[in-house]
Amino acid sequence: MIDVLVVDDDFMVAGIHRTFVERVEPFRVVGTANTGEQAIAAVAALRPDLILLDLYLPDMFGLDVIPRLRADGHDCDVMVISASREVESVRRSVRQGVVDYLLKPFDFEDLRPRLERYAAQRTSLLTTVLRGQTDVDRVLTGAGPPAPGVALPKGMSVETAELIRRTLCDTEGTLSASECAARTGISRVSARRYLEHLLDTGRAEVTLRYGAAGRPERRYGWFA
Repeated sequence: MIDVLVVDDDFMVAGIHRTFVERVEPFRVVGTANTGEQAIAAVAALRPDLILLDLYLPDMFGLDVIPRLRADGHDCDVMVISASREVESVRRSVRQGVVDYLLKPFDFEDLRPRLERYAAQRTSLLTTVLRGQTDVDRVLTGAGPPAPGVALPKGMSVETAELIRRTLCDTEGTLSASECAARTGISRVSARRYLEHLLDTGRAEVTLRYGAAGRPERRYGWFA
C-alpha cells in the first residue's frame, strides 16, 4: 500500500480528494490536515509515503511545509494540488522536488493517471537493478520511450503502459491480470485494461486456462 496524507484548507475539498485517492489502488488515505502545522504533525504521527499538498493554507504557504518536514528527517514525497498558476510557485515546487503539480479544479480522471504514474515510478525505484544509463533514465522518468505510432487510449499513461510491458516481457510464461497487478502495484482492473491494450495492438497474446468451474482465466504473454 501507498499511504497518503491529504492537505487542504477546505475540509470538504479534502474529503473529495480523499475519495478520489481511495479509488486508485494501491493508495490509501491515512489522514487529512487543514493547516500547515497540522500537516507537519500528521506526517510525524502517520509517516505517509505521499502528501497531496495544497498551497493556500491559512497559517503558511504550502511549500514552506516541505523544508520543515525535511529538517525533521521526513522523506515523504509531495504532490502539489493547488489553484496557484503563478510561475514562481511551479519553479519553487520543482526546486523542492515535488513529484507532480496538478491545478484545481480537477476531476478524478485528471488525478488518477498521475497517481498511477507515481506508483509505477515508485515500483521502478524499488525493483530496478541499475546496469547502465538506460536503467537510470527509466528510474528517473518512470518509463522508457513510448512505442512509435501507438497512441494510448484516454486515461492511460505512458509510464504505466511501459511498466506493464516490461513486466510482461520479463515474465517466463504467462500472467493473469491479478498476477500482473500484484507485481506492478496497480489495481487488477487497471492491469487488465493495459494488458488488453497490448493485446489489441498486437504486442501480447492471450490464452484461456479452464478451471473446474466458472469462467476461464485469461492469461497474457508477450508476443515474441
